[in-house]
Formats: sequence, C-alpha cells, structure tokens
Amino acid sequence: MNVGTLLTKAARTFPNNLAIAHGSREYSYSQFNARANRLANALKTMGVGKGDNVAILQYNYPETLESIFACFKAGIGAVPINFRLHPKECAFIIEHSNAKAVIVSPEFNNAIVEIRDQIPKVCCIVSTADAKGEILDYEDVLSAESDQWQDVDVDPDDLAWLFYTSGTTGMPKGAMLTHRNLLAMTMNFYADISPLGPSDAILHAAPLSHGSGLYSLPNVAKAAANVILASKTFDPELVFKAIEKYRVTNMFAAPTMVKIMVDSPAVDKYDHSSVKCLDYGGAPMYVEDLKYAIKKMGHCLVQIYGQGESPMTITYLPYRDHVLNGTEGQLKKLGSAGIQRTDVEVKIFDDEDNELPLGEIGEIVTRSDLVMRGYWHNPEATAETLRNGWLHTGDVGYLDDDGYLFMMDRSKDMIISGGENIYPREIEEVICKHPAVREVAVIGVPDPKWGEAIKAVVSLVPGESVTAQELLLFCTKHIARYKVPKSVDFVGELPKSNYGKILKREIRAKYWKNEDRRIR
Repeated sequence: MNVGTLLTKAARTFPNNLAIAHGSREYSYSQFNARANRLANALKTMGVGKGDNVAILQYNYPETLESIFACFKAGIGAVPINFRLHPKECAFIIEHSNAKAVIVSPEFNNAIVEIRDQIPKVCCIVSTADAKGEILDYEDVLSAESDQWQDVDVDPDDLAWLFYTSGTTGMPKGAMLTHRNLLAMTMNFYADISPLGPSDAILHAAPLSHGSGLYSLPNVAKAAANVILASKTFDPELVFKAIEKYRVTNMFAAPTMVKIMVDSPAVDKYDHSSVKCLDYGGAPMYVEDLKYAIKKMGHCLVQIYGQGESPMTITYLPYRDHVLNGTEGQLKKLGSAGIQRTDVEVKIFDDEDNELPLGEIGEIVTRSDLVMRGYWHNPEATAETLRNGWLHTGDVGYLDDDGYLFMMDRSKDMIISGGENIYPREIEEVICKHPAVREVAVIGVPDPKWGEAIKAVVSLVPGESVTAQELLLFCTKHIARYKVPKSVDFVGELPKSNYGKILKREIRAKYWKNEDRRIR
C-alpha cells in the first residue's frame, strides 16, 4: 500500500478531526488531505511524477507535512533536508538525490538562490512565502489545482523517503526508506510504543525532517492531531503550554530536549498529565537525568534505539522498565537501550560476522522489514552495511541474559550531540584546509547539557600560528554551526599507531577517564 493512503483514509473517516495545528493556523483532516492532493497535482503539472524525487528544505510548518504526504501520494521520493545544514551541504543533497523540485520555507529563499547553479537538475523551486524571481509561490501553485487525487499505485519496495545521514567519509549517504519500511515502522509503533486513536495528539518539537516527521505517520494513520511547535528554537515554556492546550498524548524528543524540559520551571507550571508516551532517542541518556525525568514527567517515557537506515526502530526500553525504586537489576536496565522490537531481530557479531554469545561485546546488527533498501547511488556502502542480510550498525555493544542491549562504543567514531549525529571526518577535512593546521582529530567529550560536545585537538605547522577562535570562525564558513567544535586544544603531536594512524581512543581517554559511560 502507498503510505500516503494513510492520510487519504484518515480524511475519509475523520474529516473534521484536527489534523495540524501551528500557532493560529489549524487544519482538519479534510483540509490537510485536500492541500496535499493539490500539491500532488501541482507537482504532476510541473512534470514531476512517480519515481522522481523532491527535496524539502523547511523549518517545521504545516506545509512540511503537506509536502511529505503529497510526495508519498504521488509515488515521489520525499527528500527532507535538515534545516540546520550549511547551504553547500544542502546543495550536495539536492543534487545527489536527483531532485527535480525543491520546496522551501521562506527562511531558505536566499540560500536556494545562492546555490542555484549547483543544482542544475532542479526544474522548479516553490516557496511557502515571499517567493520572487523564478521561485513559485506555494499558495498560488495549490490554488491552481484540483483537490481531487487518486493515490498512485506503488510497489512495496519503491522509494518513499530518502533519509540523508552524515557520512564517515565526509559525504552524506541517502538511506532509501521504502513504503514497506514506513508501513512496518507505523505498525511497530502501535505494537511496542503506544496505541493511538483519533483522540490522540502528537507534539512536533523536534525537526520534521528527522524522527518527529517519521513519527507523524502512526499519528496520521489514526487521525490524531499533529501539533507543530510554533518556534524555531526548543522553548520548554511553549512545549508545556502546547501540551496543556492540546492535551498532547505523545511526542518524540532527543535526550537533551527531555533534560531541558524537566529542568525548566514550566514543568511544574502546566498540566502535562495527558502525555502517555514521551518517546526519546538519538542518544543514550544519563541514568541520573533519566531518573529525574521520570520523577517530573511520570511513567510516560519510552526509549528507542534506531538509525536512519532502520527508521527509529531497533530496540526500545518500555514504560515498565522506567522505574525509580526497583531492584539493582531493574535499575541497571535504565542504562540499556532496551529489548528488541516485536518484529525486529538484533544480534551481536564479531569482526568476521559470527554471532557472539550473550554478554560478549561486538557489533550490533539487525534485520527486519524496517531496514532500508540500501544507499542511494552508493552500491559499495550498501554492500558493506547490508552484509549477509543484516544491517551492520557500526555501534558496539552486548546483549545481557535478559535480552537487553547495552551500547558500549561506536566503531565509526560518530559523535551524538543533542540528538544530532555528527561524524568527525567531515569536520576534520574542513579544519585541515587551514594553512596553519598540520593534523587534527575531532572527538566527542562529555557535556552535561548536550551529552557530547565536539572538540578539535590540533597540531600546527611549525612556525605557523592560529587561535582557537580563528579556527572556529573558519569552520563556520564551510559547515553547519551545530557541527562546529565547541572547543580547540593545541598539542605538539597527536598520538599514532605504528602504521601512522591517529589513535583517537587514546586522545579521548583523558577526557572520559572520570565518566561511568564511554559514550553518551
């Protein structure tokens, strides 16, 4: 089934239910479906159809969900882009994905013009406001089209969502998520995370281009309300105000966001008793922070562990394991990533892809109907990651006797800061361009707010000099701000192996030596 039909069916059965709320704007399911249909027709008029891709570069707005579902309905691959990326990074994704159209929110009108010559395959650009020049106005485009649409028949393995993840070699990779993947993810949500119905409401406070957008699907399928936080920053006061006003029942948040919420005075100011599922993931959470969150929010927390390659769904730590006064064994589970999802297999492999016994540390692998079809136009990476039918996550951990997964390290040196996946190689390549830099290693170091903060450890060319501030300013000209290191340490020499490889584990050791977990 076309995953876009989830919206079609919801609008047919619950046409008057609140579908989307954003500030003063509210749309019923009938209106949401009609607007998505108009956009699907508009894309067809522009020559964009089944099998093509459309890039979506927007802050969180109603139009973001309309754009995603219009693509689904038309059999078009939706390519939501992280709005925090640098324009150069956006250009790479748009061009690499072969996007024929780009739909932006007005904040990116200037950026899309700036990179226009880098995206020659794009035939049309639409902006949701303040359109000028060759950029078409979103509302004008919709008003010219019919609100009637027949959802396109698709093969279950046709592309639905092209999810770009940061690449260990500095280039993002596009994980091909199919209609089969997204429908399996939707049903898996009901099985493990939370049953939903037409009286439920999700709060979208995290980016719709990532986890929150994916978790709109199970909510739309049940005609639940999608409340989009009317703020470009994460404001806990607005979060709790929205929860109280709309009686929000579920939301997705990074651990950093959960910490900001429960540390805010607003947690005691507003009624959040309606929340039955605060779904957190993107990074493990400090156990003490988790205990405090349980105390302030109640037993509504559910941890998820997943990747863009297996959307949101590998293991989960259910409500029942979020306890404050349990046995030693129960409390230990709070430091885990939980158990296998209902229709998901998880194993631990050694370096030769042999399964390891319980308790032994190795690479975490998984297989299910949620695992991506492969990487877009990257057969080498696909073959390496999807070996012998298993998704190799690159994460290192072990399964205990009860089947709980404990993550120990990342074999690919990925940094997770505030729920964002950040790969050091990409940053290192930028810093190495500075003429004063001889060598650099980018690592994650403990941070009480973000889980990990990015640190650059740099050795300089003899006779050259550069300050930390100058290096950080240099970075801002090439990469997104959230990838820019928070600090720089200068050393004479970086430690290396006999083969000349920089020993990052040795560099990290002094920063993590007093921590009880090796990663966050």
